[in-house]
Amino acid sequence: QVQLVESGGGLVQAGGSLRLSCAVSGRTVSRYTMAWFRQASDKEREFVAAIRWSGAYTYYADSVKGRFTISREPAESTVYLQMNNLKPEDTAVLYCAAGLSWTMKSGAYDYWGQGTQVTVSS
Repeated sequence: QVQLVESGGGLVQAGGSLRLSCAVSGRTVSRYTMAWFRQASDKEREFVAAIRWSGAYTYYADSVKGRFTISREPAESTVYLQMNNLKPEDTAVLYCAAGLSWTMKSGAYDYWGQGTQVTVSS
């Protein structure tokens, strides 16, 4: 089992920044893909960014490319999502996920955190 706990969400004005953290515990995730997804009200959950735990690969949704950066710190067993130049349309619950496949499909991820709310005001 893998446990994921997100933190760092909050309320920010448009143009501002937030850094989300996902604390990872339980079994080793050295061969896992770690990803962030988000779900806005009345919308389906969508892919945001992914990183292999090895750090060799990253991938971003077009909507966040150039504004968000995913990273991981193995020594801290933590995955980060740095979000810059936030827009009102980024308002959503952000979820951390872990899975063995390199994919943007949420159904392929086996473990999920509880989510953290990000609200961007205009």
